Amino acid sequence: MKRHASTGSAVHARPSRTVHLRSSRAVHLRSRMVLGSMVAGLALVVSGCSGSGVYSTTPVPRATPTSTPRAAASTPPSANCGNPLRSFAPAASLPTPGEKMPAGSYMSTIQARGRLIAGVSADTLLLGSRNPLNGQIEGFDIDMLKAVSKAIFNDPNKIEYRVITTAQRIPALITGPSTTKSPSADGVDIVARALTINCARWEQIAFSSEYYRAGQKVLVAKGSPVKDIAQLKGKRVCAPNGSTSMDKLRTFKGLIPVGSDTHTGCLVLFQQGKVDAITGDDTILAGLAAQDPYALVVKAPAFTVEPYGLGVSQKHPDFVRFVNGVLAQMRTDGQWKKAYDVWLKAPLGPAPAPPTAVYGR
Repeated sequence: MKRHASTGSAVHARPSRTVHLRSSRAVHLRSRMVLGSMVAGLALVVSGCSGSGVYSTTPVPRATPTSTPRAAASTPPSANCGNPLRSFAPAASLPTPGEKMPAGSYMSTIQARGRLIAGVSADTLLLGSRNPLNGQIEGFDIDMLKAVSKAIFNDPNKIEYRVITTAQRIPALITGPSTTKSPSADGVDIVARALTINCARWEQIAFSSEYYRAGQKVLVAKGSPVKDIAQLKGKRVCAPNGSTSMDKLRTFKGLIPVGSDTHTGCLVLFQQGKVDAITGDDTILAGLAAQDPYALVVKAPAFTVEPYGLGVSQKHPDFVRFVNGVLAQMRTDGQWKKAYDVWLKAPLGPAPAPPTAVYGR
């Protein structure tokens, strides 16, 4: 692992994308098409995801999310969790961007440091991925962070991105940023990485109000007869370790769960023929399908509800309230819809209404 020279972000080398097919001609053809699709997918990011959709969206169930992260299974959810979507109510108004934050607040600590330290993905196309043309990390999740930075510094780019895996999201928040300048300190102020809100995670961290509602689906090879996840019995299905997608995958009898650090790692295994399918949120699978012309997302309805929240340390409820104020502003002034239209409209269809904030914690 090495550090990005300009941002200090951790940059993980990508595994080889060698594809094992039955003939050298097939290898050459598929390699060229996969490479072409990756370039097209990355160009999609640069151009704001214009063009036709990757797949048709399907209705998402409205049930209360019940997924429990495997790492937290030994800690029962709090009896006081109630509705896990409840967060801390924001103040009536936000401080003026760029002016001195309230004394003693965590926002003033961030402001004095001169940057917001955020845990993100750099390889989740549409949500958080590194643009190969300019080296910048961008996506829908990243736009949420830029709004927070703008509210503190009057500058959307005062962010130090720390690239983390799915399983590192909660530990990075619990650790928090170091008070020293040690380059090995990997804690963060906030995480924006397709982080599902649920009661078990509230035992370890705090969440903002919901900023996006996703749902878990399955990606398979084009031409596959598979219509839903139940038809994958006896097949190898990949999901990231430490994710609610992996937790749900393990509940399906007869499937063979295969873990990876990230969904991109799952895509490499899929292209190498080492797994038969990938499961994850529809937002994430849309990004994977954009990178591989031989992959498609099954059009069956989503079988989970995945409400995304920005993760923050339990030590800083004032910062959660501040972030909730930023998100509330984004819902009403058009920023949320603008971000959706740039990153998610092409693959997922016209923007729905932003998720309604639930307060009362």
